[in-house]
Amino acid sequence: MGYEQMSLFVDELEELAEEKTSFPEKKGSGSALQESSPEDSREDARETALSFKSSILGAKESAAGEKSLFSAPSRYAEVSSLEELKTICLACRGCSLCSYRTQAVFGEGNENARLMLVGEGPGRVEDETGRPFVGQAGQLLDRILAAAGFTREEVFIGNVVKCRPPGNRLPTPQEAAACRPFLEAQIRLIKPRIIVCLGALATQTLVDPRARITAVRGQWFEKSGYWIIPTFHPAALLRDPSKKRPVWEDFKEIRRRYDNL
Repeated sequence: MGYEQMSLFVDELEELAEEKTSFPEKKGSGSALQESSPEDSREDARETALSFKSSILGAKESAAGEKSLFSAPSRYAEVSSLEELKTICLACRGCSLCSYRTQAVFGEGNENARLMLVGEGPGRVEDETGRPFVGQAGQLLDRILAAAGFTREEVFIGNVVKCRPPGNRLPTPQEAAACRPFLEAQIRLIKPRIIVCLGALATQTLVDPRARITAVRGQWFEKSGYWIIPTFHPAALLRDPSKKRPVWEDFKEIRRRYDNL
């Protein structure tokens, strides 16, 4: 998608933002929060939702009790700062992705962020700059965040894997597993109240390896005291404009919960 096409796409997203009246005033922690339902009405998404329904209902009700967000033991439990963790990460050669990278992309943002966003892996521009979400998908994410009342400076943005897979392919389960200790350590050190999973890989890493993004996006899961919500990756919106509205609904819900923390 060229720059002019992306600009038009972002303008359409902003039109969705303008449809909102206003975010509700901050209320007490006991206020009810409505849950979003999947917006994708395609038959395959409905079938996926039906087949996955029972496992998701169980995970949603007691995810924290069934499975911790963190592995045991944690590989970097003794690391006490993000800067120390970043130094280790930038030198990591724990999987074959290190052979293809220009540099590892650790992530960036507020070290005390209450909101953390987790994508899949760096793309070409991220690999070149060492910063997450700065390509076309990242520019779109910035606009979505701004429309929901967030800035990059107040959130933390990272990825499941820290090195660019060749050809921008999806990371393999082995690559995701090799990088997971870094992600877990980031979460432990930042202690965000809300984690947004951007796309299927982040959702399968932090919610359930069986999860299908079309079935679970917009739903809240609590694990180890963290509130987690999956939504579509910004790159998916660039490919499929029909996903704009459900993502906007998800970020309105994220804003509501954030304001009630």
